[in-house]
Amino acid sequence: MGDSIRNDRESDPLISVVIPVYNVESYVGRCLDTVLGQTYQNIEVIIVDDGSTDSSGTICRKYAVSDPRIRVIRQENGGLSAARNTGIYHTHGKFITFIDSDDTVQKDMIAYLYHLISAYECPMSLCCLTTVFTGKDKRKEVGNGMECRMSAHDALESMLYHGFVDTSAYAKLYDRFLFTSIRFPVGKLFEDIGTTYKLFIQSGYIACGFKCKYNYFVRPNSIVTGKFSERKFDLLEMTDTMAGDVLTVYPDLSKAIRRRQVYARFSTLDQMITHGGWDDFPRERKAMIAYIRKYGKQILQDPKAPRRDKVAILALFLSPSFYALLWRLYKKYIK
Repeated sequence: MGDSIRNDRESDPLISVVIPVYNVESYVGRCLDTVLGQTYQNIEVIIVDDGSTDSSGTICRKYAVSDPRIRVIRQENGGLSAARNTGIYHTHGKFITFIDSDDTVQKDMIAYLYHLISAYECPMSLCCLTTVFTGKDKRKEVGNGMECRMSAHDALESMLYHGFVDTSAYAKLYDRFLFTSIRFPVGKLFEDIGTTYKLFIQSGYIACGFKCKYNYFVRPNSIVTGKFSERKFDLLEMTDTMAGDVLTVYPDLSKAIRRRQVYARFSTLDQMITHGGWDDFPRERKAMIAYIRKYGKQILQDPKAPRRDKVAILALFLSPSFYALLWRLYKKYIK
């Protein structure tokens, strides 16, 4: 099998591509061009215009006029989760995939994901990401090019330790039955963390292809990279809810779960250091530091925990201010 997979048989099932759109007039055309140029042709593209106030909706409607595979649904702004949920409701395909409107995909991504589902007889498949840092001429790829059939247990363990399996809703293909009772949490940030693990468990087995087929663009002033706000504490809520649910099904993943919970605290602290908030939320900051100090020794003794976790824990044990300084240096000179 070559790097580019082609599917154009009439018997290929319809695949629904759900694209939430909100104020991305500079990027959405680039995204749609890569979706419409897929080698897998039997697709429908469900664009959910989530109350855009720029020309995004107009651009999408122009694309819909020229390609009958596109449908544009306009709704009042409800956030990414609400837009994805609306998209799911309007799909007709046997399979569903999600693409964010400021990202792009390789021309054979859908064909590759469908190949994995067919070859490994799983209701869900995934591929890896290329992270593109806008304005920095920098790209980061993960993956080793291998393919395998992975149990939900093993996929979750990889995700919890930040292996090749990630929490993102995109770069995956789902049999629509997986969404019979699962939806994205409306009104929350980090909604993928609150949803993807449920889809893993529901699926049972996941067909994994560790090739980079999805291009994730990191933009300044996005939800992730913008100024810190209280809403970013949603990461802790989503992670802790996931922890409880996963432990109910797989209690032997307790070490991996604890590692992910500690990581979520570090990730939030890092955003507070980088994007403001370190001094604005002293109670929450102290609670996160106390949590890391309480459970950090467990992570230090876990052979599967990444080395960077252990360096961060040791730095924080020395002093929170020392850790903050180390993180600023890391962001400036290394990352």
